[in-house]
Amino acid sequence: MTSLPAGLELRPLTVPDRIDAADASDFREMSRVRNLVYAEVSGHTDHDVPADELLGMYRPDPSRARFTWVAVWHGRVVGRVGLDLPQEDGARTAMWLIELLREAWGHGIGRAAFDLVERAARAHGRRVLQSWAEHPAADGPRLGAPTGFGSIPADRAARFLVANGCSLEQIVRVSAYDLTADPARLGALLAEAEVASAGYRVVQWEFPTPPEFVDDFATMKARMVTDAPSADLEYDEETWDATRVRRYEASYVDVGRRVLVTAAQHVDSGELAAFNELTIGKDLSRPTFQEDTLVVASHRGHRLGMLVKCAGLLAWRGIAPDSPRVITYNAEENRPMLSINERIGFIPTSYEGVWKKVLA
Repeated sequence: MTSLPAGLELRPLTVPDRIDAADASDFREMSRVRNLVYAEVSGHTDHDVPADELLGMYRPDPSRARFTWVAVWHGRVVGRVGLDLPQEDGARTAMWLIELLREAWGHGIGRAAFDLVERAARAHGRRVLQSWAEHPAADGPRLGAPTGFGSIPADRAARFLVANGCSLEQIVRVSAYDLTADPARLGALLAEAEVASAGYRVVQWEFPTPPEFVDDFATMKARMVTDAPSADLEYDEETWDATRVRRYEASYVDVGRRVLVTAAQHVDSGELAAFNELTIGKDLSRPTFQEDTLVVASHRGHRLGMLVKCAGLLAWRGIAPDSPRVITYNAEENRPMLSINERIGFIPTSYEGVWKKVLA
């Protein structure tokens, strides 16, 4: 165990029932610092989330155990440390994060936090640690992904991760689509996709999911960890049912976030074959985020990815007409999905590295 640097406390985060509760001060400050860290790394505020909306992501969830600590340096919150543990039977993975303000760098806080992450993971029987880190563009040496697709600067974050036994496994491209662009291109691409996807139709809904679609939606959500390109990363298979869908929806709806699901339905069978999610917070002038997109393997080859993405983006203008852009994330080796995004007009804005450590 690494001893804590003098002046450092890694304090378990209290998750309040309400953001205005008496015990919510640490959560509010963690949220504020989280947003500052993201802005320091990226140079923009697109990833800001208000504390009350962030609280929805911390609600108790039997499918996942979430542990969070605030890094308190000489009495001030300067970052957060997180560990998420899937709860499926036989799960062996843990997802973690360490986020610190720049003023806290160079004092051994990151090393102490990583030691805490490792100890907590071992205590819960986890041996595979994985994390995502944005690596802003920079000159100098680079690290390539073993997939052969993409590279990142060998920056401070990369050096920290390598020094602590992590290996770079995958590059994720972050892209943005300008929602103020002329929608004519989207309309033309949608028309092309509709011809290629004869036998399917578009269905759309905002959360909550209509009862007739809940089971198929649950099945598609479960496939996100098995059907998407994952390099040499490891994901525990997830079990989704109607109860889990409703719990997932509540984490958005209960805090005022909007989510539009656009799905492709196979007409003859009635089965949902693809879906795309767009989400935004209560402030509809903020950026939109594209969450999961999936085409079920048995239905690929019918331009369904293009179909649901274009239909969703066109419908979104009626939901959040003042949102300036949509931000999405894709594995750099996921050429089919990247090709769709590029034709639509998504432009790369940054890159993330996905890192893995297998504990002895």
